[in-house]
Amino acid sequence: MLSVFRHSAYRNLFTAQVVALLGTGLLTVGLGLLAFDVAGARAGAVLGTALTIKMVAYVFVAPLMAALVERLPRKGVLVGADLVRVAIALSLPFIDQVWQIYALVFVLQSASATFTPAFQALIPVVLPEERDYTKALSLSRLAYDLESLVSPLLAAALLAVTSYHNLFVGTMVGFLVSAAMVLATRLPTPPSSPAHGSLLHRTTLGTRIFQRESALRGLMALNLVVAAATALVLVNTVVYARDLFDGSNTDVAIALAFYGAGSMLVAFIAPRVLERMPDRTFMLIGGTIVPLGLVGAAFIAPTGAPWLLLLGLWFALGIGTSMISTPSSRLLRRVATDKTRSYLFTAQFSLSHACFMLTYPVAGWVGAAAGQTAAALILGALALAGTITAVSVWPSESAGAPAGAEDVTGDTRSRR
Repeated sequence: MLSVFRHSAYRNLFTAQVVALLGTGLLTVGLGLLAFDVAGARAGAVLGTALTIKMVAYVFVAPLMAALVERLPRKGVLVGADLVRVAIALSLPFIDQVWQIYALVFVLQSASATFTPAFQALIPVVLPEERDYTKALSLSRLAYDLESLVSPLLAAALLAVTSYHNLFVGTMVGFLVSAAMVLATRLPTPPSSPAHGSLLHRTTLGTRIFQRESALRGLMALNLVVAAATALVLVNTVVYARDLFDGSNTDVAIALAFYGAGSMLVAFIAPRVLERMPDRTFMLIGGTIVPLGLVGAAFIAPTGAPWLLLLGLWFALGIGTSMISTPSSRLLRRVATDKTRSYLFTAQFSLSHACFMLTYPVAGWVGAAAGQTAAALILGALALAGTITAVSVWPSESAGAPAGAEDVTGDTRSRR
């Protein structure tokens, strides 16, 4: 897997991704403490609203920004987005009103919604060989999982010796290093492909390609499966560990670590397995594991099941979600042309986060009002519906042969 680091451009971009993720992790901890400082007992409501604003930016701003910056150099787009995030991080320590938190979160996440799809669309250009690209996807998955473990530990260490306001300095440093690494990278120049069509046409192009390609329609459905499991784990692990199992904060961290460990296991094995197994089969196995894990989570709460069973279920959910997420960009790469690549990656970014606008409220509001069994069952039903839909709209004969991609003029052509 590490052989891809021989490509200096990818090595620099991966480093930029890792340090930016660490900065984002510190920001998450600092933002929670800032919300408590500003809003006190209403901090939970403030953070919930901030997360909703984040999803709105990801879903609606990302496609618009992809269309607006399409003519600009990729390096300039990435560095500009990082510098906007630096400015926001510097502003956060001076916040003293709730509305200011909302406004800055919207700008910050809009910058992230510009950076992330553009970054993801660059990797298949830097690593044109599918085997190398698959390894890069696994490394990216590992980076996200390790960030979820390392960032809280780093934040805790910093908070032991300094104010939480300095966490935003760490965030700023992360984004500055990310920008510097991108600037230092010699990026390949894709063939010239000037934009055509109206802004509305280009904003919706990626979604329209998703609707036509059977493999991408299957991916749309499987995005819901991932969102169902992720919402239960991220929103309700603290409830399971602290309330239902009468555990401690350490138990919360352990449960999340088991979920991350399942995901990391898949990231390690995916490159070799995907050489012998079609993406569709691999992803649908994950789509089968997730509903079963969610149903299991629904029934362990009231039964007095052993704690190890919950850890096993969280480990299985990590495996299932990663089996869907890790190969997903391979589908985009096969369908994409030079003209449509950025639009497809942006559409996946937007559509996948749109699913969280459904599953986060189910996990949080249903869990609070009707209990964890009801929340897990509804999420399990959503995941099952997503898997069944993926099976029906993504026939096996199309798994490795997308039909083609619409370019920005509205025409179609065979995939490259």
